[in-house]
Amino acid sequence: MELIWDQTYECMEREEIQQLQLERLQATLNRAYKNVTCYRNKFNELGIVPEDIQSLSDLTRLPFTTKEDLRLNYPYGMFAVPLREVVRIHSSSGTTGKPTVVGYTKHDLKTWSGLVARFMTAAGVTHDDVVQIAFGYGLFTGAFGLHYGSETIGASVIPMSSGNTEKQIMIMQDYKSTALVCTPTYAITLADKMERMGIDPKNLSLKVGLFGGEPWSESMRKEIETRLCLSATDNYGLSEVIGPGVAGECSCKCGMHIFEDAFIPEIIDPETCQVLPPGSVGELVLTTLTKEALPMIRYRTRDITSLDYSKCDCGRTMVRMKKTMGRSDDMLIIKGVNVFPSQIEEVLFAIEGCEPHYQLVVDRIGAMDELEVRIEVTENIFFDEMKKQRAFLEMVEKKIASMLGVGATVKLVEPNSIPRQEGKASRVIDKRKI
Repeated sequence: MELIWDQTYECMEREEIQQLQLERLQATLNRAYKNVTCYRNKFNELGIVPEDIQSLSDLTRLPFTTKEDLRLNYPYGMFAVPLREVVRIHSSSGTTGKPTVVGYTKHDLKTWSGLVARFMTAAGVTHDDVVQIAFGYGLFTGAFGLHYGSETIGASVIPMSSGNTEKQIMIMQDYKSTALVCTPTYAITLADKMERMGIDPKNLSLKVGLFGGEPWSESMRKEIETRLCLSATDNYGLSEVIGPGVAGECSCKCGMHIFEDAFIPEIIDPETCQVLPPGSVGELVLTTLTKEALPMIRYRTRDITSLDYSKCDCGRTMVRMKKTMGRSDDMLIIKGVNVFPSQIEEVLFAIEGCEPHYQLVVDRIGAMDELEVRIEVTENIFFDEMKKQRAFLEMVEKKIASMLGVGATVKLVEPNSIPRQEGKASRVIDKRKI
């Protein structure tokens, strides 16, 4: 039988979920309007007061919140409580300017721990497990979210932090770690290192991996599961909304359950900002329902996904989001075609001889965009005779063109020549001056 951490909420009927969402939404709007100048100004500009929101369908009348709003109100301008009530401060790294700052009250931390406990339980973690956390501890929310979620369940936690790969493996061997927490790309790095050290992962105690922090494909899941001999599960979260704990996979691995008692999800067209019907692919927008310190109203995550409201065999009734395809603001547009790195990853993982490490280099030659895909290949292919190597290149280029609808030049590089990251992988180098 599927283990469920909080059956009361995770298995609510749809009508009950919606009623609870409306009640919590109204309370959140009142808190934000009263205490956050940014929201009060946004509402006043639209001529809206919280009392105008009488149904969930009225949500579309509310303004969006973006990362820019957090930057403009740096550091504490978006907080809805006095700083003396904030017991934890995290921040997320920004691509430009200063980081976005997020805060938690005591109640927020309790809520956060419970939400993480839900998806960890869904993945198969119990109080008997030993959880090795290989996320970096610091202002990043990932490590702390999984740490306190594990302790809430009653599992033993090894706060290993990121890096020092050989020591990570030694700890796995000696401490009998049963659950691994890290990014999927670092899981591959661990598998590579074990292989070079002559360590058989079957001799480890690992049974489950909880991987997040970056988009990854089903092919990468199979690669990790095969090479580390564990069940690889996906989870989703972002610092601005709460950190990890927004959604996570159950044993069915057919989408990540969004905890709708704490968040209202929407899918919008990232260009028009119009809400799309269920099942459509678009940008995920989230509204928090339980956060005290930092309520987020219609926050544009920039993550591209879709929602599935059909019944899941695990017994949970909450909507599932598919793996993120990428980000609307990280999306590459090449010769008018939208390209996500995860699409290319799917192609490469299906080709024998390709290693699970690649890099996309985009440049503009004259007026034309050019995409180069650098892929690591096994030594026998890299050092093969030119005729066979050319045939391999053409085959890969043909498969990529078929998937993307746009051509790419493939460059084969030696094993271990693409830089490894212990955090999120740096997949794209965009040299264009756009």
